Amino acid sequence: MIETGGSGRLWVLSGRRSSYALHLTDRDELLHLHWGPRIAVEDAEALAAEPGPPDWPFESPLDGREEYPVEGGPRFVRPALSVHAGGVRGTEWRFGGGTVLDPGTGEELRLRFHDPLHHLDITLHYRMRDDGDVIERWTALAHTGTAGQEPVELLRADSAAWSLPARDRWRLSHLHGRWAAESRLARTELTPGEKVIGSRRGHTSHHHLPWIALDGGAATEESGEVHSCALAWSGAWRIAVQLLSDGAVQAVGGVGHDDAGQLLLAPGESFTTPVFAGLWTDGGFGAASRAWHAWQLAHVVPGADRSRPVLYNSWEATEFEVSEEQQGSLARLAADMGVELFVVDDGWFGSRTSDRAGLGDWTPNPDRFPYGLKPLADQVHALGMRFGIWVEPEMVNPDSDLYRAHPDWVQHHPGRGRTEFRNQLVLNLARPEVRAYLWERLDTLLSGAPIDYVKWDFNRSFADPGWPGDPYPRRLWIDHVRGLYELLERLRAAHPGVAFESCSGGGGRIDLGVLAHTDQVWTSDNTDPLDRLAIQHGFGQLHPARVMAAWVTDSPNAMGNARVSSLRFRFVSAMAGVLGVGGDLTRWSEAELAEARDWVALYKRVRPVVQHGELYRLRPPEGDGLSAVQYVRGEETVVLAWLQSQHHGRAQPPLRLRGLDPAATYRDLETGEVHRGAVLAHRGLRTGLSGDLDAAVFHLRRN
Repeated sequence: MIETGGSGRLWVLSGRRSSYALHLTDRDELLHLHWGPRIAVEDAEALAAEPGPPDWPFESPLDGREEYPVEGGPRFVRPALSVHAGGVRGTEWRFGGGTVLDPGTGEELRLRFHDPLHHLDITLHYRMRDDGDVIERWTALAHTGTAGQEPVELLRADSAAWSLPARDRWRLSHLHGRWAAESRLARTELTPGEKVIGSRRGHTSHHHLPWIALDGGAATEESGEVHSCALAWSGAWRIAVQLLSDGAVQAVGGVGHDDAGQLLLAPGESFTTPVFAGLWTDGGFGAASRAWHAWQLAHVVPGADRSRPVLYNSWEATEFEVSEEQQGSLARLAADMGVELFVVDDGWFGSRTSDRAGLGDWTPNPDRFPYGLKPLADQVHALGMRFGIWVEPEMVNPDSDLYRAHPDWVQHHPGRGRTEFRNQLVLNLARPEVRAYLWERLDTLLSGAPIDYVKWDFNRSFADPGWPGDPYPRRLWIDHVRGLYELLERLRAAHPGVAFESCSGGGGRIDLGVLAHTDQVWTSDNTDPLDRLAIQHGFGQLHPARVMAAWVTDSPNAMGNARVSSLRFRFVSAMAGVLGVGGDLTRWSEAELAEARDWVALYKRVRPVVQHGELYRLRPPEGDGLSAVQYVRGEETVVLAWLQSQHHGRAQPPLRLRGLDPAATYRDLETGEVHRGAVLAHRGLRTGLSGDLDAAVFHLRRN
């Protein structure tokens, strides 16, 4: 709902439990008023009537209060918008009107401003759907000049700025990590100055996810005010959080990591930023996560109402030693286990017998698949499974037919060396001819065999982001990502039955932007079941289990720690998301295969609750003790519990469940035991876990 007040210069957006208010002064200054519990227009008008801060020669009355701070004028905070044209930097705008409309997906507020010197229209967009409390914000920029006028250079064009009031203290939460150790949660006090997170790598990166949360220092998992924001972009990005001298906080975020220049807008051209979404709750970090999850499942992830299948991926079993006969043998073992989707990973195409050759040549290797992929896909379908393949379309090996034909298609600087990581270079998807080639190859591939699933990988960062011959080569940072989205959407439209998974050496490209174009994401290359608990804990702060791929692999684990763990612990760890299996099934014993079959069957029974239910984090994976998560959907609840190790004399505490009816009783569907809701909530559920690396699943249904 959007209400207008203040003689048409004040707006209040309200969701289920929260409101967001802003107003325009008589000097065309757009000021933030409120982001928190629901308020009425009259409350917002009272806030607007309050006097502003006093004038001081070294302070700006706009800093920390302005909705979208631009460069220029009486402002000293980090600007969300910085432009240059005709030797003049900065923006001086005039209000051009406000519009409230319903484009069919929820009410939207559009506030238009115009810079007459630069002939630049700036439109701020706000949308708050009536089924939640997430505010979607983005900005559109358009050069309104006539042909022949000078273009406007966008040095920086953030999606939005978020303003928070002064508090005694602020605490910042964010996700950090590295390859194989992604999504680690950090929660630290915000000190005066700026905290900047982001990626200058050309993709979201393993090192930071574009999400932050801010609280007053006292919020817990289930109580307290939390403001959080997330950016929907899959390329280089930046979020800067500034604690101002008066205790207020302002956060800006958008595409690109610096202000060196992003795009050049000629007359008639425009740029629309990605969404930078925000959420307020007074229910703590858990309520924030559940609200983010519900919004993504309802409005971001395509086909999110459909459950994701149990998959088997052949990479760890075969690596590059791929053949039709060997994949068929693995497929028969996977089908007998109850797997629903069989995926052939790297090594099926071109001259790809190692990571040194073949990327870019997306045709089946004639020695390994003499009749193409169709015979294997037909065999997999006959076993009752869907069929999937791995691709890495944005990359090319120098030893490939594609690179020999088009060495100019990769990102590179003239006169400089071409940096190889993993023996590969990055194709420039900003070039139309590159996208046209990839479309033709991938469309032919998906049309030539009954393929149901594509694992889309991206195994290196940008290093030489040059585009010789282009008048403004810096645009490739943005246009590469826009080209990726365009290609994915074109393929999805032409092949609506094909599901796509985003992968980037594990969790290097996980964000709201790529999730709008794919069905799930590969969370991390690290499949160690204990390491995964911390990774999954961080991932779930923002993203739902329905998109989090997790595999059961061999023991000892191959990631380097050589940890030995039971099938029980490995399966229960992976059951917290979209279950997959990635071990070498030909080396599993009959007893292991039989046990795995039982775990897969159990997962299928709890899958609707795990993938579509509400998440409650009962105990985080900290220290060496007990951790657990709970999912609630309708009358059912599922608890996954893990014990890292047990010390002598230390009993495991019962798990106090949440989201249940205290007056009801709940039956364990595996054991038949009946529990009272009040007892589960206040005394807790006893897990019976003991020893090292023990785990259990509890599936309860309300009587």
